Amino acid sequence: MSRRRSDRSDLISPQAGAASEAAEREAESVTVSLSEVAYERILDRLFGRELPAGAFVSQNDLVKLIGVPVAPLRDALRVLQTEGLLTIHPRSGIRFLKADFELARNTYQLRGILERPAVRVFAETASVELLDAIIARHHRGIATLESVGFSPEVAPEMVAIDSALHFEIIGALGNPLIGSTYQRVHNYLQLIRLDRTLTTPIVLRTLREHLVLLDACKARDADGAEAALQSHFSNALQRTLGIF
Repeated sequence: MSRRRSDRSDLISPQAGAASEAAEREAESVTVSLSEVAYERILDRLFGRELPAGAFVSQNDLVKLIGVPVAPLRDALRVLQTEGLLTIHPRSGIRFLKADFELARNTYQLRGILERPAVRVFAETASVELLDAIIARHHRGIATLESVGFSPEVAPEMVAIDSALHFEIIGALGNPLIGSTYQRVHNYLQLIRLDRTLTTPIVLRTLREHLVLLDACKARDADGAEAALQSHFSNALQRTLGIF
């Protein structure tokens, strides 16, 4: 009869047992860390267009592209499949999601469900200092666009301005479950935007719509903030679909 692990306690010194368990924990933490690295690298390659949306690739190709061993890569792929960004085909390969009209519509619908109650809380509770800082950053962004226009050099700051505002709004709820769900929504948005051409007028409209929302928040007008958010999402979806 084989012994369970607990049955071997009389054969192993306490010091050796502790060392063994510590080594196991360290190995597990390394695996988790590598899985997280693989997850982030896959998203970076996907959103950086090194890994085309809709691509069908083999596991071996991904190991070479991502630069992590197979085991943590598989863990990352399972998480990404759960999040809807890819489909694993056993013994065949991995199909990455390509954005379409349905994904855009569903993403903005979910975004509205999450952010509408959040923006009401944000309008009523965000500090004046935070609102002033966000508004000032928007004005600097607008001044940059009006001065030099939209370019690859300007793009990271414009994207950061947009993300920062919406994550602040979601953060007002103080709910980590909603926060993690919104991170998935953010990943879908990045995927959708891969096929979208940004220009100076489009980005200016986005920032100015943000300012309408922020002005309502500064006035502690929850109804106005929610209405501004709904209008912004409606316009953003139309811009995503090429309807300006």
